[in-house]
Amino acid sequence: MDKELLPTGYRFYPTEEELVSFYLQNKLNNTGPDIHSVIPLLHIYDYTPSDLPKLGGEYCPEDGEQWFFFIPRQEKEARGGRPNRLTARGYWKATGSPGDVYSSLNHQVIGRKRSMGFYVGRAPYGNKTVWKMIEYKAISQSDHETSTTTIQLREELSLCRIYKSSKWLREFDRRPVPSEAVIGDQAVVHHQAMAATCNINQHINTYVPAVWDYNWDELNQFDICKRE
Repeated sequence: MDKELLPTGYRFYPTEEELVSFYLQNKLNNTGPDIHSVIPLLHIYDYTPSDLPKLGGEYCPEDGEQWFFFIPRQEKEARGGRPNRLTARGYWKATGSPGDVYSSLNHQVIGRKRSMGFYVGRAPYGNKTVWKMIEYKAISQSDHETSTTTIQLREELSLCRIYKSSKWLREFDRRPVPSEAVIGDQAVVHHQAMAATCNINQHINTYVPAVWDYNWDELNQFDICKRE
């Protein structure tokens, strides 16, 4: 897919459900399209947060609000140890308790998320910064079919959203609650986000799609979607 084919006004604002059920699950299972073009694999603890924006996916390099990365499991974690979240200039510290990510179709738990903040210096005397992270992990697919209350997480890979705290509302803060739409026999969720500048038809004028939602052959027929 050519980056130049992205329509004017394109924004990558996936929901938490989309991050876990589509992007993370496809990466874990090595299925689907070339997700690396949107969310690269990166050892983020080798970098300071200010270095991360320029390392984002090639389709989202100019996003000034949030950046996404897949994080491989550290060797220490694989042996049963705690993850090392130290960087050259500071450390990431977990805040609060982990939360669940739910499916909007059946309300089942599909993943777990944890919030973190970045501190400059060394614990426990580091100075808090504006950099934040939400790390997502998917649950085992087999857990969807069982009634057990014990959730088995897929630990070999996680997905993180990096952003900076702000007293102002950002675009992804303003997105309303998802609403359900039915296409054929399948119920799908369309997140009602800000309208893209490229308004192809009335069915998508309030939907900011993920990069894989576009039918590029049909899209290129519309002059209004060509980049200036």
